Amino acid sequence: MTEIRTAHVKVPSSDLEIDAYLAEPAAEGTYSAIIVVQEIFGVNAHIRDVTERLAKEGYVVIAPAIYQRIAPGFEAGYTPKDVKLGREYKEQTKVDELRSDIRATLTFLKTRSNVKSNGVGAIGFCFGGHVVYLAATLPDIKATASFYGAGIPTWSPGGNAPTLTYTSEIQGTLYAFFGMEDASIPPDHIEQIEAALTQHHVPHQIFRYEGAEHGFFCDQRSSYNAEAAADAWEKVKQLFQEVLG
Repeated sequence: MTEIRTAHVKVPSSDLEIDAYLAEPAAEGTYSAIIVVQEIFGVNAHIRDVTERLAKEGYVVIAPAIYQRIAPGFEAGYTPKDVKLGREYKEQTKVDELRSDIRATLTFLKTRSNVKSNGVGAIGFCFGGHVVYLAATLPDIKATASFYGAGIPTWSPGGNAPTLTYTSEIQGTLYAFFGMEDASIPPDHIEQIEAALTQHHVPHQIFRYEGAEHGFFCDQRSSYNAEAAADAWEKVKQLFQEVLG
């Protein structure tokens, strides 16, 4: 496993500075990069852990705070109160601002001397799973892992056309992961996502985990499913290795 270093950094955007958590290999060299997009709970311990785990696989990894405009410094756990507040912030986000913040993060990565110029990966969980579906439309994003992003066929941040309508703009490979006991994502939503990706010839795989609930990848949630999480992690590593190297 690669030895890493971590830092809290600022990502310059058009109208603000975005707080972000950076993890990268300690050894000199050049590495492919990955953006991690948070759940509704901010760049919390779980998201920092995922960022570090990917860095240990040999990537430069950054998790920008996508609630920066709404709630700078927000970080929460998984209580009902946390869920309520996180959802309130989610409802205040907008597609254009989210994509602008991901673009700013991509630009930040390009300034790093240890980042290869072969495209970037993205991985997101919960609301972040929805956001990375949008981020996949950006030309620099070559590989995307979307975990249980709810509302993709029916909603988009800011209330525009549903995020599914952006599928034709996705230019890289997309893997999507769903628990079949997820109360917030009906099976027909998964089928609609799969159909749209197929229709628009997006290289993709959809992974359905029987018995798994929303948040099954997060070992800090009561819905954690160790078997599904372990399998999904291997699929994520495979995706980034094959596309990014």
